[in-house]
Amino acid sequence: MKEYQLYATMGAGFESVVNKELQGMGYQTKVENGRVFFKGTQEDIVRTNLWLRTADRIKILLKEFKATDFDTLFDQVHNYNWAELLPVDAKFPVQGRAIKSKLHSEPDVQSIVKKAIVNKMIEQYHRRVFLPETGSEYPLDIHIYKNIARLSLDTTGASLFKRGYRVEHGGAPLKENFAAGLLKLTPYNGTHPLIDPMTGSGTLAIEAALIAKNIAPGTWRKFAFDGFDWFDANLHKEALEKAKAEVKELEAPIWASDIDQSVLEIAKLNAHNAGVLQDIRFKQVAVKDFATDLENGIIIANPPYGKRLKDRESAEELYREMGKVLRPLSSFSQYYLTADPNFEKCFGAKATKKRKLFNGNLRVDFYQYWANRRKK
Repeated sequence: MKEYQLYATMGAGFESVVNKELQGMGYQTKVENGRVFFKGTQEDIVRTNLWLRTADRIKILLKEFKATDFDTLFDQVHNYNWAELLPVDAKFPVQGRAIKSKLHSEPDVQSIVKKAIVNKMIEQYHRRVFLPETGSEYPLDIHIYKNIARLSLDTTGASLFKRGYRVEHGGAPLKENFAAGLLKLTPYNGTHPLIDPMTGSGTLAIEAALIAKNIAPGTWRKFAFDGFDWFDANLHKEALEKAKAEVKELEAPIWASDIDQSVLEIAKLNAHNAGVLQDIRFKQVAVKDFATDLENGIIIANPPYGKRLKDRESAEELYREMGKVLRPLSSFSQYYLTADPNFEKCFGAKATKKRKLFNGNLRVDFYQYWANRRKK
């Protein structure tokens, strides 16, 4: 089976998390900003798309070359054997990024690459002029950094955070792969209790249940490779059957609570769609009234943070309540994501460790409070 140079893309700050996932799956890796490279066959393309919890996309690196002028860019793209990759009716959108490079106009870079591919395909397929682009989508991208161009094919399609279990609603919930990334920054593996006392639409609790039960996060969706005419269609079906046979029973409880009953109903629907409704104990309760008899586990939450002054005041009041109620639960390691720089002060304790992340474009901190003692 042909081996490809593959790479996973991810949000800023999650390179080491994705790298650990890939190494855990047995791949030899090379890490760059925003990318982790590895080699693999079609089988590996299916496996990584299906199983990676924290990545955004899996791409095939088609070609890498130096390009400081448009002629070189055109020639290098034109020299690729496009008929091997794209059928005559392929729809092939080209996305372009150019950073710290002589060729800095992204629209020009995109259109030159598109033109070079079209010209080559017209030659290869003996067309007069017209390519219909009515078939399956083959998403291409050109990325130029410091004059080094990389031409890639995206095997994923819609980003991997689009698991397919979440119903859309208002507010700004955590993306699924971001939530999984936060969980992977904790020691959580399903053998100890997990509590999310501000669960919102339930993403952290659901992703925790998927980890604990060994459910592949890509179970419910299709991928771009499903439409590639040269891709072995049986591989996806086989990988899915294998994944479903590897699902485990939940070992330790997962609790998810929120003050808002209507948002809990959405969380329950999401959990139902993900097949883990029976594995999560949902309860309507305000943080100030929260109590648990569980111990030796993980508390993780994405509390609200206010940008406007009035919202910030109520958010900081909530952090004070969290400090009173949750801080005494000292057998739990506790993890809180917020953009508020006053969090530690309001919570009443300095974090063991703080990690800077970006939730979309918003800079946030992941405050980590490690447990003092763990009773055997």
